[in-house]
Amino acid sequence: MALLLALGLSAAAWGQGAPDPFWADSWRGWHFYEDPAPDEMPPVPPRQAAPPPAPASAPARPAELAELDRLRQALEDARGVAVMKPTEANVRRYMELEARVVARASTFADVARRVAWTTPELDPTLQGRPVNARALEVFEERQAGERSRAIAALGRDHVLLFFFRGDCPYCHAFAPTLQAFQQRHGLRVEAVSLDGGAMPGFAQARRDNGTATALRVTQVPAVYLAQPFTGRIVPIGFGVMSESQLVERVAGAASPDFEAMVPGAVQRLAPP
Repeated sequence: MALLLALGLSAAAWGQGAPDPFWADSWRGWHFYEDPAPDEMPPVPPRQAAPPPAPASAPARPAELAELDRLRQALEDARGVAVMKPTEANVRRYMELEARVVARASTFADVARRVAWTTPELDPTLQGRPVNARALEVFEERQAGERSRAIAALGRDHVLLFFFRGDCPYCHAFAPTLQAFQQRHGLRVEAVSLDGGAMPGFAQARRDNGTATALRVTQVPAVYLAQPFTGRIVPIGFGVMSESQLVERVAGAASPDFEAMVPGAVQRLAPP
């Protein structure tokens, strides 16, 4: 009380709702802080939206393309008019425009040929199969040699399965070609009879033990390239084929990318 009187506050004033002095809240301590009331808080300035990015400018279109569009549209329009009203003037106008287009295309073709002549990597006559007769002979000789070597390498672990019927005249006509192929390239031919009949030149022919059924062989003569120890079998062809066709197809079936190109043609049977 003495302290209150010293500060000029009476007990009546203290009890009559006088404003609470700061020391009345001693439980807050000396370093308390209270957020201001909402109406006392300073207004928050609104956020300004970032300006949209400037659209990227499209590259300028070449004037030649605009001229091409105009020429193409003029040609289409002239043809439509000439078809719907084929007067001499309308047909002549269309033909004149068409001649202009053909002349431009011819000039382009001439320039393209000259560019190809002077740029080896763009010359189509140097890519793939040659067109010159002498070059074609050299190409075919080299290709035949490469294929023959590839087939000879196959002979180490591959065989040709020749499915036939004893009463099939086409099988009898095809058998000598297979014999010559076997002797020339060293790839053994295993003859398999579907009906138990014999085939001249293949005295060791055996009767089908279910392989033809597993491969769904319905057409004879039929030739398959087989790798016995893995059970991998690839059809080579059906019907009578020439020796050159056999060489081409066997070499193609043995290439590393064959299965990637024609995965459905490769079958695998359980090795014996």
